[in-house]
Amino acid sequence: MALKLPSHPQLARVHDRNLSVAANGFGVFSWRRSVVSDSPSLSLSSSAGRRYTKPVVKCTAKIQATGAVNLAPGTPVRPTSILVVGATGTLGRQIVRRALDEGYDVRCLVRPRPAPADFLRDWGAVVVNADLSRPETIPATLVGIHTVIDCATGRPEEPIKTVDWEGKVALIQCAKAMGIQKYVFYSIHNCEKHPEVPLMEIKYCTEKFLRDSGLNHIIIRLCGFMQGLIGQYAVPILEEKSVWGTDAPTRIAYMDTQDIARLTFIALRNENINGKLLTFAGPRAWTTQEVITLCERLAGQDANVTTVPVSILRLTRQLTRFFEWTNDVADRLAFSEVLTSDTVFSVPMGETYDVLGVDPKDVVTLEKYLQDYFTNILKKLKDLKAQSKQTDIYF
Repeated sequence: MALKLPSHPQLARVHDRNLSVAANGFGVFSWRRSVVSDSPSLSLSSSAGRRYTKPVVKCTAKIQATGAVNLAPGTPVRPTSILVVGATGTLGRQIVRRALDEGYDVRCLVRPRPAPADFLRDWGAVVVNADLSRPETIPATLVGIHTVIDCATGRPEEPIKTVDWEGKVALIQCAKAMGIQKYVFYSIHNCEKHPEVPLMEIKYCTEKFLRDSGLNHIIIRLCGFMQGLIGQYAVPILEEKSVWGTDAPTRIAYMDTQDIARLTFIALRNENINGKLLTFAGPRAWTTQEVITLCERLAGQDANVTTVPVSILRLTRQLTRFFEWTNDVADRLAFSEVLTSDTVFSVPMGETYDVLGVDPKDVVTLEKYLQDYFTNILKKLKDLKAQSKQTDIYF
């Protein structure tokens, strides 16, 4: 079914069912996918007599030659006009802040929500409502845009493929059809090594599709966010609640999202990086226990650690695969299982720093990040305690 688009010289034909796009001079490119069973043992019979087979993402990207479509040249757009997709997320909001600070005209694609993203407007960005799971809402958000920065990911309660796969394919195809000049895509380090994990397989397939689309692009693979450690470890320790960890020796080189945003815009302005794949990692890779120990020292109190054996995660993942309504849980547990394996999510950054012209000393370490957090939060708690004593009323 063809989508009906507004008449604008920047738009081309976009099709909903097979997600194929005809763009001026570039031919047709399409996304092909097949759904196959994960293994014969996962084909199950339900009480209604129907058999259910667990789908696994298998994807290929292919350029198909075709005649050019004559489109009138659109109005030139300013190189400073950018669209941030996923602007309310942990990374997305830092991308928006950095872009505004550096003088970019920022438009944010945000899904309609009960609580509007007013903080983005307060910062000076323009907010447009659209949804990657509804391809017909995408083209209008791209009118007048030079660069797309894609930080989006699906919500925990929805199937991974809805946004991270099908939605991204639709977004890339619309960007190609409408002549977007540059596309920045965030992926996961080592995603090509774990095809058994749906999210990582989808990220790798999306990288390939973006490269084959012919769009001018930068792919940035990430290892982990320092911000995620606050809710996972720092806050529970301060509130004397349980901290959940595993017995795996996985090491992750966490990076401050503010540094990721800063390095992203340095790369964006460097024409020699067009079409490149970069990996951003923090100065040091940490195990879960090392992070907990650091938080304990900075908080001045011990953590109540509950250790979950990796074997329990594996068993839980296998059990959730037996039921259609728990498939999404199993997919996310698959990613957790990788994070709790004997792997290292880190890369040497020396060459990347040289290419970007960045001094490694300017990149925040995890020690400094957590030290600043605990210093600020403990000071606020101390002040609140003092104020509460001053306002006590005795009868």
